[in-house]
Amino acid sequence: MTSVLSLIVSIFLFIQSPAREVNTFNSIDTVVSAIENGSSSDLAKHFDSSISLNINGLQGDYSKNQAELVLKDFFRKNPSQGFSLVFRSENNPSLSSYIGDYQTGQGVFKVFIKVSQQASDFKIYSLEFVKG
Repeated sequence: MTSVLSLIVSIFLFIQSPAREVNTFNSIDTVVSAIENGSSSDLAKHFDSSISLNINGLQGDYSKNQAELVLKDFFRKNPSQGFSLVFRSENNPSLSSYIGDYQTGQGVFKVFIKVSQQASDFKIYSLEFVKG
């Protein structure tokens, strides 16, 4: 009886845990790739319907489409020379935070990304690029 219960618990943990982790890591990987490639359209696919955006002190709340245009201009003026995550906080299953370094010819920008988990997808609700 104990071994059957252990087997059921093991199967449950195997089925549940990795799926959530893989989904989170795959999702943030697409965001990392979009920032690294300077693709505002790929990044905007992960925006919530409205997003708090701070581009080096110019901050405000934007619709998904407005934020995409602001980022398109930022990426045009500051072409990517690389992006890497330096911090992940994924302890809360519904809210996660990430910090990264966005390399440009004009210097490094710290990037602060805040996401909320919504059903099986996640949405960026806050994004900041701050020149370091």
